[in-house]
Amino acid sequence: MSDPISKPMTEIHIKDALSTERFNAIGDWIFDLDNTLYRADMEFFGQIDKKMTAYISAYLDVDAAQARKTQKQYLVEYGTSLSGLMAVHNMDPADFLHQVHDVDLSLLKPEPDLRAAIKALPGRKFIYTNGSRAHAENVAGHLQILDLFEGSFAIEDAGYIPKPQCEGFEIFNKRFDIDPQKAMFFEDNLRNLSVPHQMGMASLLVTPTNGQDFAHEPEAARPGALNAQTSHIDVITSDLSGWLNSRLS
Repeated sequence: MSDPISKPMTEIHIKDALSTERFNAIGDWIFDLDNTLYRADMEFFGQIDKKMTAYISAYLDVDAAQARKTQKQYLVEYGTSLSGLMAVHNMDPADFLHQVHDVDLSLLKPEPDLRAAIKALPGRKFIYTNGSRAHAENVAGHLQILDLFEGSFAIEDAGYIPKPQCEGFEIFNKRFDIDPQKAMFFEDNLRNLSVPHQMGMASLLVTPTNGQDFAHEPEAARPGALNAQTSHIDVITSDLSGWLNSRLS
């Protein structure tokens, strides 16, 4: 296998600074769920986004505009809108998680190439999401990849401590006996990769494909949001299955 660092980057593989030696040493592969294990999709994830706004509007008894402002403010300040609602308003998370993840999965299509690539990775595979356990299992099951994972780690498993906070990653590492030096984290959120990088994990950022416009979101909430601070990212690509297959070929 040639070292991909020497290959010219394409529009879909924006950055690849992960050496072949380090790639071959990885034994634990950790994937975020939404906008990572499926291609960032405004129509699908927009369902969750709109349900959050509606839930917050009813829960706080405010209009939709104020609810959305609060939703995005908490997302930036607390890591998830849910964490802000729990911290500021002492909200019980169970009903919120159930309601906002009641979505139409038919909008997502299984990707056989991605399944094959994940299956071919040597070692253990995990899902680590700020969403609920039921959501992780429903989405991964619908995508026909749930059986590939050793385990899933959801917001409940982290004691409702969301990425990017360090404590959740520490709980995850302890539960699954992860050696960060031999692990790789896959994410669509730039700031969620900072702690894995500090722990010693390799990191890959999944960016939206051409034509996806998330400019209406605050920068921290955009899938694959890029700014000048990408030194903690080893790989940036909009084609996860393509990148994996290029490394496994």
